[in-house]
This record gives sequence, C-alpha cells and structure tokens, in this order.
Amino acid sequence: MHEIVSERSTWGERAAGVVAFLLLGAALGVVVAGSATSWEGLLLALAGMLAVVAGGWHLVSHRRIARSVGVATAAVGVGLLASGFVVAHLHGLLVATVVVLGFLSVGTVRYALHRSTRAWQELAQRQPPVPSARHPVLIMNPKSGGGKAERFHLVDECRRRGIEPIVLQPGDDLVQLAEDAIADGADVIGMAGGDGSQALVATVAARHDIPHVVVPAGTRNHFALDLGLDRDDVVGALDAYADGVEHRIDLATVNGRVFVNNATCGLYAKIVQSPEYRDAKRETAADMLPGLLGPDAVPLDLRFAGPDGTSYTSSHVILVSNNPYELHTLMGRGTRERMDLGVLGVVAARIADANDLRRFVALEATGQIRRFPGWLEWSAPEFRIDSGGPVEVGVDGEALVLDPPLVFRIRPGALRVRVPRHAVGRSPAAMAVHVASRSTITELARVVAGHAAGPR
Repeated sequence: MHEIVSERSTWGERAAGVVAFLLLGAALGVVVAGSATSWEGLLLALAGMLAVVAGGWHLVSHRRIARSVGVATAAVGVGLLASGFVVAHLHGLLVATVVVLGFLSVGTVRYALHRSTRAWQELAQRQPPVPSARHPVLIMNPKSGGGKAERFHLVDECRRRGIEPIVLQPGDDLVQLAEDAIADGADVIGMAGGDGSQALVATVAARHDIPHVVVPAGTRNHFALDLGLDRDDVVGALDAYADGVEHRIDLATVNGRVFVNNATCGLYAKIVQSPEYRDAKRETAADMLPGLLGPDAVPLDLRFAGPDGTSYTSSHVILVSNNPYELHTLMGRGTRERMDLGVLGVVAARIADANDLRRFVALEATGQIRRFPGWLEWSAPEFRIDSGGPVEVGVDGEALVLDPPLVFRIRPGALRVRVPRHAVGRSPAAMAVHVASRSTITELARVVAGHAAGPR
C-alpha cells in the first residue's frame, strides 16, 4: 500500500532522528567511561547495552512469543550491564542510566522512521479524502467469529449509518450476493466475516473495480491485521464508508481462485482437512503429525522448482502468500509489511528425519523458524506445484482439494480497499524496527539529512 508522504522529512522527524543517535551515543559513552578501568567490564557492559537496545526494539516491534523473546533479551542485557559494572567496581546507577537511554531511543527511532502508531495516524490524516459511498453495502456472515455480527449489532449499526446490510443465509451463494449488490448500484461493498469470505467478495469487487471494506468479524482476521485495522473494533471499521483512506493492493490466485492471505500445501493442509481441526487446532495437529512424519509415512508428492531453479520432489510444508510474510513461526503466519509489491511470497520446509523434526518444532516454538536448515524462502510473480494426484490445499484457512498442476499467480494492484481514516493503516511488520540492521541506521541517517522515511 503506497502512502502519499512528503518527499522531505519534517522537522519533528529530523529532531527525533538526531535525538535517537544522541541517546545511543550517550549510552555508549556511559558504558565506555564507566568501564574504562576494566576491559572485562567494558566488554560485558557493551554486550549488555546492545542486548538491552535490541530487546527493547524487539519488544515494541513484535507480538506474542517474539515479544517475550524481546523481554528476555533485555533482561539478559541488564544482567550483563550489571555484571560489567560490578567487574569494573562501579555504581549501579550507571546501569539504570544506560537502560533508560537505550529504551528512550526506541520511541524516537520509531517516530522518525514512521514505525509508531501515532506517526501512521498522522500520515493517514494527511491522505487525500475519498468520496463517501453513495450506495454502501455490507454483506455479513452471522456465524463468523462465533457470531460477532450479532454480538456487535452490525445490522442496526449499518442502518443507522445508511449502509445496506445483507445477511448471509444458509445456502446463499456469497459471490452471487456480491454480484447482485453491485448490479443494484452498490459503489462500495464490504464483508463482515472471515478471510475466506473476504476473498470471495474481494474477487467480485476487483472484477468491477469497486472499493472493498473489510470488517473484522471473523475468528483471526489476518487480512484486517495486515491492513492495519484494529481487529477488536468491529463497528469502527464501518467508518471506512464515510471517512476512509483508499489503497490499491495485490490479490493472489491459485488455479484462478483468489486468496487474500495465503495458501498452504503439505502437513498443514492435511491437518486442516480434519473435522476436529477448527475446535481443537493444537490437539488435532499433535494427533496427526506422528502419522504424517513417522517412519511409515508416505512422502508427500509435491514437486516444484526452488529459487535457483533446483527441482524438488517433495516438501512437508509449502506456503504461498499474497506478498511475502515477515515470518517468525508458521503457525502464527507472521504479518506482511506491504501488500502492493506485485510478488508472491513462497516458503518451503523439508524435514529429513526425527532430529530435523525436533529442531523444526523447537525453532517454531521460539519464533526462529527461519534458522531451520531445510528452509527455503523467496519471492516470485508465479509459482507452480506438480503432483500425481489431487492436492489438499488450505486457502485462507479453508480446506480444499485441487487438481494439479497448482499454478499460483499475483495480480498487482487488483483490489481497491478502504480503511477508516482513524485506523493505523499498517501491519505489525511495517511497524517493526531492527536495531542490528544496516538499513535501519541508513534510513535514520537519511531522515536526519532531510529525506522522508519510506515509502513503506
């Protein structure tokens, strides 16, 4: 999603960049000055300072397990700092000073690089207005998300705002409902439901070049998350019809079927076929994995070419996404920094033996899945999987069986999507800051020099 931003950084952003460098420099100076009498103490303190800053930036940039890793890293850093100053026979006040300086740098860097909620909201306020919908329509699935549409009184909210509500009934064809609504004059159409339903309505909206509104009334709402919506503010998503910001994003297809998030083949696709999966995800996976990975398991017939053209005859996990994910675990799927890059994200993981499986599970549990030796990850506008028979596929969480070959393609800029102006408008991946990254330091220096951060 391209943001319309100034080509020059603001004085506030430049000031934040300067302050960030000063804070980091001050922290380093305190460490060096405080430990100069002891090289051992200096090395420990430097390592501690880096761990504190890295942990702090990870803490504010990620969620769940990855956030816990950030807390642990920062805690280890504090311990190393304290050890360094103890070795150097210095006062604990210096430890607190370095910790405070490191954490203060987090906020200033995020503001300077537009990685904070406040910065993105300020950018959203500067976006050119789009006309309010003349004939807004919202289709809603009353069963999605455990009945969120009814719990949040979406029908009443729609009528109060002049939005025509269409409630999906058993046996209804969702695609046909969307087609009929546009034929009757809908100029902005939305969907309140899960990501599979969002993809079907988005298919129709893209076909007619009509703006699409996402109302997070499903269970997990990954699509809404990557659009920067507050998944807990179901009613607030309706503001997009009257006071919205519009972006063009990509859609992905597998054998012509649109998906907004991802399609998976292999172990996960087989597991989601189980009727018990929706009500007991982890338990179902634990019951099925031994039969799928054990010594008597039949290799999965999933043939594809890797990023360098190497041919592979099997893979235990293949994930194809509508733009690349910032992946830390496969189960959590991560988030996407952008959805307008015009490429698919492709991931394949091959598990050779029991030792590989143990390592895979451990790395998955700790959010370090990219370190797995059988991991392949790349981007491409098209991807193909061949097989000797029908292939089980999980498409935006829906269990399907498709005939090979499976051909995945990206459709650049296919969908006009509207989000409320008050929404952040960016995913967690777009808000992340990586302290050890040369690109982060370079971008911060560019902001200080007067260039605007981004586009992101």
